Amino acid sequence: MDFRLTEDQRDLRAGIRDLLAGRYGREALRESVSRGAAADDRGGAAAGPGGGVVDRRLWRELGEAGFFSLRLPESEGGVGLGLPEAVLVFEEAGRALLPGPLVATHLAAGVVPGAASGSAVVTAFDLGGPLVAHLGEADAVLGSSGLPAGEAVRSVDPLTPLWRCAGEVPSVSGFLEAGALLTAALQLGGALRTVELAVRYAGEREQFGQPIGGFQAVKHLCADMLVRAEVARTAVYAAAVTADAAEIAAAKLLADEAAVRGARDCLQVYGGMGFTWEADVHLYLKRAWVRAEQWRTAARAEELLAARLAEEAGAVAG
Repeated sequence: MDFRLTEDQRDLRAGIRDLLAGRYGREALRESVSRGAAADDRGGAAAGPGGGVVDRRLWRELGEAGFFSLRLPESEGGVGLGLPEAVLVFEEAGRALLPGPLVATHLAAGVVPGAASGSAVVTAFDLGGPLVAHLGEADAVLGSSGLPAGEAVRSVDPLTPLWRCAGEVPSVSGFLEAGALLTAALQLGGALRTVELAVRYAGEREQFGQPIGGFQAVKHLCADMLVRAEVARTAVYAAAVTADAAEIAAAKLLADEAAVRGARDCLQVYGGMGFTWEADVHLYLKRAWVRAEQWRTAARAEELLAARLAEEAGAVAG
C-alpha cells in the first residue's frame, strides 16, 4: 500500500497552510486567547460577534475553501474528496492551533444547514458526558434539534470554553469513527508543531556559550518528540486509508500521546520561559489535554483494541 501523498494532496495541504498562515498567525492566536479569557470572566458568554474564540469571518473563509464540505459529494455542493484529504487539512488546523468545533462542523456538513459553507458553527457532545465545548458560540449541536441550556464551567484551555448541560445528551455514535480520526489529525498537527518550536528554541537559546540544542539531554528530548510524532503520523495516515475502527483507535492513542508528551517535552526544552503566558507552548499542551478526551478517550480506544486482538486470537485458535 502506497501512503505517499499525491501532488493534488500536497497542493491541498499547502493551500490550507497558506490560508491559515495568512489569516491565523501568532497575532490572531493571541487575540483569540484574550477573547477567550474575557469570555471566561463573563461566565462563558460570547457577548455577541467577536466576543468568543471563533472568528466567524475566518470560519466562512474555511467554508469557502472547502474545509467543511471536503467529503461531501460534488452533486451536493461539496468537494468530493475522502478521509485522507480531510486528515491533511485537519493536521494543518492542529498545527495552527485553530480554535472552534472544527470536527463537529465538518461532520455536520450536509446534515445541518450552513455547516458546509461555514456560515454555521456546529458543536457536539463529543466529551462523553454532559460537557460540550463552544456552546456559547454555536448555532447548532450535532444530533440535536436545538441548543440545550448550559452552565459555563472553567476550562483548562482558554481556547476551548466548556459548558455543562442537563438532560439527555445527543448521541454522536454515527460520527464516532470519523470524529476520532479527525481529532487524531488535529493532535498530530499540534505534535509536529511542538517539535518545530522545540528545535527552533534549542537552536536560539544559549547557555554556557553555546546553543542548548548542543546538549545531549536536549537532543534526546527533541529526538523523542520527533519519533512519537512520526509514528503517530504513520498511524493516522494509514487509518485514513483503511477507515478501520481498530486502526482509528490506535491512531487516536498514538496521536494523543505524541501531542501531550510532545508539548510537555517542548516545555522542558523552553525551561521556565515555556510556562509564561507570553509563550505559546502551554497552549498546545492545554489543547492536547482537551482533545485527548474528545470523541474517543484512551480507555475506550484500548478497550476496542483489546476486543479486536481477542477476536483475532480466537480466530487463529479456532
